Amino acid sequence: MTKLWLAQESDADRLLAEDPFALILGMLLDQQQPLEKAFKGPYLLAQRMGVSRLDPAEIAAYDPERFAAIYATPPAIHRFPGSMAERSQKLAKAIVDDYDGDTATLWTGARDGKDLLKRLGDLPGFGKMKAQIFTALLGKQFDVQPQGWREAAGAYGEEGSLRSVADIVDAPSLAKVREFKKQMKADAKAAKG
Repeated sequence: MTKLWLAQESDADRLLAEDPFALILGMLLDQQQPLEKAFKGPYLLAQRMGVSRLDPAEIAAYDPERFAAIYATPPAIHRFPGSMAERSQKLAKAIVDDYDGDTATLWTGARDGKDLLKRLGDLPGFGKMKAQIFTALLGKQFDVQPQGWREAAGAYGEEGSLRSVADIVDAPSLAKVREFKKQMKADAKAAKG
């Protein structure tokens, strides 16, 4: 089993490693909040739903108001609980509709890296960058390496890069990824100014 260091809490990281939908949901939640909180979100959701694994069909069928309330219960699963609960249900519905509820077939059925990137990019809440980062995460930490996966992942797929969650395996790599992101924000701000 892959040992992850994303939520930085052993039970939450174990769920991410064992449950493909939890992993992809963590990636969806990784925006506008610290990555540890994003990747702990699926574990909090599973606890609140009283399940050991997240079932996309159950999530897709959940009453939207009740589901949003689960997200909003302190501590909130996301800083924008209502909109992210809705996005999470849309993601679950896409997995049910397009992959018969089996999240892992999204990547195990990909013909090559380009196809994997397209499949990810077609998901609700996944743009090109998020799809590239997730492709890199699968390749680097889960050995999901269809032909051309590094090229599909772009700079995030580069060996030895420290740009994203795909590269976090311990405290030093987390610090370097944070440093990289901070520099990218500073460069973007300077370019605007």
